[in-house]
Amino acid sequence: MSASAVIRRNVAAAMLAFAISATGGAHARDWADLATTPFADPLLAGPPRLDAGRLLPGDMQAHVCEGGHDGAAPLTLSQAVDLALCHNPRVQSAWAAIKVQAAQLGEARSAYLPTVTVGVSELRQKTRYPDSRVLADTERKSRTQYATLTWRLLDCGGRGANRRSAGALLDAALASHDAVLQETLSNVIGAYFDAQTAKANREAKEKGMALAQQTWETARKREARGAGAQSDTLQAKMALAKAELESGRALGGYERALAVLGVALGLPAEMLGTPDSLTLAQDYLDTEDTLRQDLADWLALAQDQHPALVAAGAQVESARERLTVTRSEGLPTLDFTQSRYLNGRPSQGLSATRTEESVIGFTVNFPLFEGFGRTYKVRGAQAQIEVKEAELRDTRNRVLGEVVKAHADAVAALRNLGASARLIDASQDALDNVQRKYDRGIVDILEMLSVQRAQADAVQERVRALSEWRSARLRLLASAGTVSLEHLHARR
Repeated sequence: MSASAVIRRNVAAAMLAFAISATGGAHARDWADLATTPFADPLLAGPPRLDAGRLLPGDMQAHVCEGGHDGAAPLTLSQAVDLALCHNPRVQSAWAAIKVQAAQLGEARSAYLPTVTVGVSELRQKTRYPDSRVLADTERKSRTQYATLTWRLLDCGGRGANRRSAGALLDAALASHDAVLQETLSNVIGAYFDAQTAKANREAKEKGMALAQQTWETARKREARGAGAQSDTLQAKMALAKAELESGRALGGYERALAVLGVALGLPAEMLGTPDSLTLAQDYLDTEDTLRQDLADWLALAQDQHPALVAAGAQVESARERLTVTRSEGLPTLDFTQSRYLNGRPSQGLSATRTEESVIGFTVNFPLFEGFGRTYKVRGAQAQIEVKEAELRDTRNRVLGEVVKAHADAVAALRNLGASARLIDASQDALDNVQRKYDRGIVDILEMLSVQRAQADAVQERVRALSEWRSARLRLLASAGTVSLEHLHARR
């Protein structure tokens, strides 16, 4: 294809892109993008994850966002995680950051390729002699076309360091996305089981209120028969009023926990204000009943593969490469240039004759003195390495500290499982025994109310222990950076 044909094609494409973009609208912008950048990823800078989708550690398939959640349907933990992965703004921002760094890597790779510039200019000159009868008016026109190729043949490692820095930043973006996923999972798990505990507290208070209502009715009947004192009825009535108050407070705590869970899921604000926006499923049981690793193994696992540590390490590598880039900017470069001009050069006047000009050249650029600016740029790059190394140490301390706390919580929650089971069995036996005695008039109302309250508290503690165990185990996995969707589907 001739130079003039190439120029005409590019001019037509630019005019088409401008005309389309001027119309506005999403489709117009898409067409304009296609006209200006016809290739999506010609240098293969995008990681496979952008095509495969979001993957959690240990999962074989990427997470796929489907429809929203029906507020009337019971919400399980796995469904809550699905909502968070699809709607949480931090997850979406981390995913977009991968695309940004992939584009930066492609830009760094493009520095190894030549650049080609073409242009065309149309000139027309009219000369009039209104007061002369000898000189005739003249008109001249000319078209100038040119094409220039520029190729950097040699530098002192700047392009390579810039490419490696961009690759490290892409690795950091990928690891940061994994870290955001793990942190989001940890927050959702915590909020979900806090809501489960609040739900258990509400149900226990409602059951206690029902027992208090039953006891009060029994006391009234006994007083009516002359078998009970009026003081017993008044005591039962007071216990019922207190149970109603506690039930109302428990309901408020449950609604607040649901609102916190909705925020963690990234649900719209208008959904959080409705009382029936979320309904929790009975999802606090777990097939696991042991900790399969001790604390040292968990710490080693987190130190080896936690995505936050991987991201911080990649940031350090990028900062080191940026130091090389900064130093290379003060060293020599060698460029090759080839240009071809038809009918003169750009910004020149009209040419009376047709001309063709070819220029081939090599350019060596050697910065001699930059007012000590290079010195301070290098010092700044070195200081940036120290900053990133300090951030890596801080991230390591924070991650390992979270693992230690999560492991301690898991050990305590596992220890409480057996105790809560024995407590609820003993409280149920005590309640059955005191009810039989109260019906026969052997015990008074105070003992009856005390055992009822103890049994309601035992039920609440059992559900809380189950919820805390599963929450602590999953948060331990998230703190180590290894939680996956498979872990969230555990059932007993």
